[in-house]
Amino acid sequence: MAIPVVDPQRYNEQLADKRDELECLFSAFSPPPLEVFTSPPSHYRQRCEFRIWHEGDDLFYAMFEVDPENPKNKQVVRLDQYLVAGEAINALMPKLRAAFLASHALRHRLFQVEFLTTLAGEALVTLIYHRPLNDAWESEARVLERELGIMIIGRSRKERRVLMRDYVWEQLRVDGHTFHYQQVENSFTQPNAVVCQKMLGWARDVTTGSQARDLVELYCGNGNFTVALAANFRRVLATEISRTSVASAKVNFEVNDVGNAQVARMSAEEFSQALNGEKGGRRVAEMALETFDFSTVLVDPPRAGLDEASCHQMSGYEQIVYISCNPKTLAENLTILNQTHRIERFALFDQFPFTDHCECGVMLQRR
Repeated sequence: MAIPVVDPQRYNEQLADKRDELECLFSAFSPPPLEVFTSPPSHYRQRCEFRIWHEGDDLFYAMFEVDPENPKNKQVVRLDQYLVAGEAINALMPKLRAAFLASHALRHRLFQVEFLTTLAGEALVTLIYHRPLNDAWESEARVLERELGIMIIGRSRKERRVLMRDYVWEQLRVDGHTFHYQQVENSFTQPNAVVCQKMLGWARDVTTGSQARDLVELYCGNGNFTVALAANFRRVLATEISRTSVASAKVNFEVNDVGNAQVARMSAEEFSQALNGEKGGRRVAEMALETFDFSTVLVDPPRAGLDEASCHQMSGYEQIVYISCNPKTLAENLTILNQTHRIERFALFDQFPFTDHCECGVMLQRR
């Protein structure tokens, strides 16, 4: 992949290009004017990962530039600082490198470093090795934790050592509210927290006036949208397949005093079958689907989008909020959804500046 070339002076130019592409891609659906939500022009990612490249007695953070014409041809790019990464990550990078260089136990066969940080500066650092970890590593890692005021996890093949804890607490400000989120190492979280706040605000805005009825959410992750949207609905039923994310969602409901939401560990496909009466069992019975009155569905699927059956099942809801990290698959899904619904709101969330990636959202109302 190409490493983003961050030039804050060109931010508006790159954003205008994305806006033009998105408006062109969706023009066939006659959407309303595009709402554009900007990112900070630099230091916008709260999580990053780097390879550690060893050259003799030296080591440094690295990424790889891949030749698109020959994917096997990769060029190592040294990174002492990284404008894409948040300020907390950039502050830690040289301090950690100095610690690695000074300690055989910390540097020996160190392969990769992963950062998970928050807007408030809390940092969890995962060190990944091509060797078993030992007590000497743990002793020096604990000293480093205290010196830098961070949390460290060590990983190697079939081994994971959590020294303090394996999550951070993110605080997102949305519409005058502060929401607290447990974000666990090695599970999905939105990388651009500033844009995430704007995305949650948009989702709250497009679903106002729904308090008398219920929301169903597919691919809910750690409850990122669920927590922010719960007040807009009578009840919320969220589904997620990842066991770790389901556990975090339950924690986040409790921490944020969300008493009208529940999460079920189930894939979107299984949930569709349950709604259609094609799937039973304990988990389906616990959801008590007969007690819900769904008016709205929110979906934030993987890059592959939704399959045809899921699109047809979603067509039964009055309102669809579709958040997409791949506008092309969203446009494909809209060829089905547009038969029963029209686009009422249309948004661009610039989660990934200076890359070809684009996050967008549509709110669809039944015709």
